[in-house]
Amino acid sequence: MKRSAKALFLILLICVAFTGYSQTEITGQVLDNNSKKLSGATVMISKDSVSSILAYGISDGEGKFQVSVKTESESLFLKVSYIGFRAFEKTIQNKKQALKVKLSPSSEALKEVIVKSEILQQRGDTLSFSVAAFKGKNDRVIADVLKKLPGIDIRPNGQIFYKDEPIQKYYIEGLDLLEGRYNLANNNLSANAVSKVEILENHQPVKVLDSLEFSERASINIKLKKEVTVSGTATAGIGAAPLLWQTKITPMIFTKKQQAILTYQSNNTGSDISGEIRNFSIRFVGAEFDIDKTDWLSIQNVSEPPFSSQRWLDNNVHLGSANILQRIKKDRDLKLNISYLNDYQQQDGRTQTRYFTPTDTIDVIENTSNDIFISKLEGQLTFENNADKNYLKNQLEFNGSWNANRGLIDRSNAQIKQQLDNPFFGIKNDLRLLRTVGKQLITFTSNTGFTETNQDLLVQPGQFETIFNDGDSYGEIQQLVSARKWYTNNLAGFTKALGKFTISPKFGFSIQNQQLETDIFLEDGVEVLDTDFKNRTKFLQSSIYFKNYFRFKNKDETWNLSLSTPLAFKSFDLEDDNFKEKRNLDRLVFEPRFSVDKKLSTFWEVDASAGLRYDFGEIQQLYYGFLLNGYRNLNRYDAPISEKTRQDYSAGLAYRNPLKQLFLNASYSYNYTENNLLYSSTIGENGATILEAIEKENTFDAHSFSAGGSKYFRKIKTTVKLNASYNLSTRQQLLNNTLAEVNTKSFVLRGSVDAEVSSWLIANYSGNFSTFTSGFGGNDFQQIETHQHTADLYFYPKDNQYLSISGEYYGNSLSENGDNYFLNLGYQFTFEKPKMDLNISWRNILNTDQFINASNNQYYYVQSSYRLRPSQVMATLKFTL
Repeated sequence: MKRSAKALFLILLICVAFTGYSQTEITGQVLDNNSKKLSGATVMISKDSVSSILAYGISDGEGKFQVSVKTESESLFLKVSYIGFRAFEKTIQNKKQALKVKLSPSSEALKEVIVKSEILQQRGDTLSFSVAAFKGKNDRVIADVLKKLPGIDIRPNGQIFYKDEPIQKYYIEGLDLLEGRYNLANNNLSANAVSKVEILENHQPVKVLDSLEFSERASINIKLKKEVTVSGTATAGIGAAPLLWQTKITPMIFTKKQQAILTYQSNNTGSDISGEIRNFSIRFVGAEFDIDKTDWLSIQNVSEPPFSSQRWLDNNVHLGSANILQRIKKDRDLKLNISYLNDYQQQDGRTQTRYFTPTDTIDVIENTSNDIFISKLEGQLTFENNADKNYLKNQLEFNGSWNANRGLIDRSNAQIKQQLDNPFFGIKNDLRLLRTVGKQLITFTSNTGFTETNQDLLVQPGQFETIFNDGDSYGEIQQLVSARKWYTNNLAGFTKALGKFTISPKFGFSIQNQQLETDIFLEDGVEVLDTDFKNRTKFLQSSIYFKNYFRFKNKDETWNLSLSTPLAFKSFDLEDDNFKEKRNLDRLVFEPRFSVDKKLSTFWEVDASAGLRYDFGEIQQLYYGFLLNGYRNLNRYDAPISEKTRQDYSAGLAYRNPLKQLFLNASYSYNYTENNLLYSSTIGENGATILEAIEKENTFDAHSFSAGGSKYFRKIKTTVKLNASYNLSTRQQLLNNTLAEVNTKSFVLRGSVDAEVSSWLIANYSGNFSTFTSGFGGNDFQQIETHQHTADLYFYPKDNQYLSISGEYYGNSLSENGDNYFLNLGYQFTFEKPKMDLNISWRNILNTDQFINASNNQYYYVQSSYRLRPSQVMATLKFTL
C-alpha cells in the first residue's frame, strides 16, 4: 500500500512540477478603425514570425483577450487576425503588459484562421493530433497511439472516452464503417497507415441538423496517409504448456468509395476476442428498442479477475466478421456488418459470500467448476443518406445466440449440478427520415422489433426443500421460461429555426406487448401445480407523447441552451391467467430537461443540466409467481406496477489547451429517486435468497464527484493522466424482515504514465486505487481497499529489437492472502523485408496459479479465488501492412 501511495504521489508531483513555471500574461483589447469592439479575433504569440505558436487566445464580447505564455525569449511576436481585416503584427517585449490593437478593413478575402503546432492543429472544433509525433518504437496499431493522446482515455474493454465522456462516433476518413464496433479497427489498423487523429468536438453526425441541434459529444476521425490504403494485421503463434495456438488475419482496404474490414481469429491463449465486436454505440434512454438478450436464468459463476483475460481465461474461441461499406453516390452509403462467435470456456474457483443483515451475518462457501458454451450470430444492414438538406437511415439488425452453461457447485454438505440452455433470437428495424420542406425540417422515425427466448435451468439436487418438498431432500428441480416481446415506436414532427432559436415539436406513439410463461418441474417430470410457482403473464405498455425541443445559440456560439418539454400519456395493463389477476396503471407525465453550455474563454468551458424522469416497471419485475433465477435465488414481485420519479442535476467545468497539450475536467452530479416499491430479501442459513417486492414508499439519493486531467510533456515525450471519482448513496432495504438504511461510499483514483525515457528505453505505468464502504444507518459494517499496479519497461539495444519486462500487482484489504504478483518477459525482433515482428513471450513467470479477490455490494461481500492460467511460453509472427 505504501508503494502504491508513493507511485500515485509521484504522478501528482510530476503534474505540479511541469505546470509550475512562471508565465507572462499579455492582455489587451481588439478594436476596428471606428473603435468598435471586435469579438472572436484570434491572438497568436510566437518567438518570431516564422516559429511555432507558443500560445493563442480569442477576444471576448468586449474585444478583450488574455494570453499566458511561457518562454525564456526576451521578445515575442504578436499576430492578431479577424475575418475582413488586415492582420496586425508586432514584436513586443516578454513582460506583463496591456495592449490596444486596432485593425484596418481589408478588401481581400482572408483564409480561415488555423491554429497550429508541430504536433497538433486546431481548426474550429476540430483537434488534429499528429500520429508520427506520438508514435513510439513499440506502437504497431492505432490503439497504441490513441492511449497516449492527452484528453483521450481507453478503458479496459476498449471503449474510448474524451474528457471523461464516451465518444459518439468513430470515423475512418469521415465514414462510419463499424457502427460503434470500433475495437476491430482500433486493434488492427496499422499506426503507420494513419497520418492524423482528429477529435471532432460538439460533433453533430447528421449534417442537416448541424446548425439546428447542439451536440455535447465528441467523435473521432482517423485520417489516412493515402487515398487508397491497404492495411491490417496477420498473426500466427504457437506455445506451451499446454499446447497453445493463436491465429488472426484482418485485411482492410479503404478508398473514397469503398471500405472493408474482414477478420478471422482463433486462439486458446486466453485472449478474449469477443471484445473486437463489442458495440459502443450511444443509446439514449427510451429512444429505441434494444434487442440485447435478457438472462432470466443463470448458473452460479465465479467472479472474473479485474485484469487481462490472458491471465485467467481458459478458452477455445473462433470469431469471423465482415464489415463492408459501399458509397453508392455522394453522401449515400450501404453497409453490412456481420459476425459469428463460437467459444468454449472453463471456469474454476472458490467463493466465500458473507451476507450482512441487521440481525445476523451469514456465510456461504462454494467451490465452482463451470463449462460455458457460447454461439452467437449478429448482423446489421444499413442504408444511409447523410446530405446537407436531407437525411435517411434505415438499419435492419438481427441477433441470435445458442448458449449453454454447465456448472458444479461443491459445498461442505452437498454437490450441486447446474445445467442451463439459453437460446435467443431478436430482430428489429430502425428508420429515421429528415427532409427539408420549405423552411422547415420534417422528421419521421420508426423503430420496430421482436425478441424471443426459451430458457431451461436444471438443478440437481433440488433446493428450497421447505418450499417444494415439505423439508425433505429431493433429486432435481427444473425451471422453464418462455418470453416474447414485440415493440413499435413511431414519431413525426418538424424543426424550424427562428433567428437564434430553434424549435422542434414532435408527436408519436409506442406500443410494447410482452408475454411470460414459466413452469417448475421436480424429479421424474412432476410439475409443480401450485399457483405460486407458475406465470402466464401478459404485459401491454402503450404511450402517446408530445415532445417539444427548444434551443438557443448566440451569434458567436459561446452560449448553447436547450430545453425539452415532453408530455406523455402512458398506459400499463398487466394480466395473469394463472392468478386471474389484473393490474392497470395510467399516468400523464411531464419530463422536462434543461441544459446549458457556456464557453467562458478560449480554454475554459462550463456546462450544467437538470431533468425529471419517470420510470415504470418492466416485466422482469412484474410477475406474480416465484421464479428460480439461480440455484439459490427465488424471486417474485407480487406488488403494484413499479413507479420511480427521478430528479438529476449535474454541472461540469472543462479546460482545454491544445497548444500545451493540457486537458482538465471536473464534474458533480446528484440523483434523487422516489419509489413506490421496496424490495425485500430473505436470506436463509445456506445463502438461499427469496426476493420479493412490497408496496412501500422509499427514496434513493446519490452524489457523484469526478475530476481528471492529462498532459503531454513534449520535451520528454511523456503523457501523464490522472482521474479521481467519489460516490456516495443512500437507500432503504428490507433484509430478513428488518427495515434498514443502506449507505455506500466509493473512491477511485486512476493514473498512468507513458514515457519515452531515451532512445533505448520506454516506460509505462498504470495504477488504480479504490475503496468501497457500506453500512446500515451510520454504522459501517465493511470496507474494502483494492490496488492495481502495472509497470512495463522496453529496452532497445537496436532499433529493430527490444526486450520487455512487465510486472503487475493486485491486492485487497479483505483477503488474508489477497496479494497477487505477476512477472512477464518478452523479446521482439522486427524484420524489414518482409515487414514482420517475431515475438517470444514468457507469461506468468512466477507461476501464480490463483487470483484472490474481494468485492462488496450494499449488504454483502464476496471473496473469490479464481484458477489462473499456468506459466506459458508463446512465439508469434505478426505481419502489419
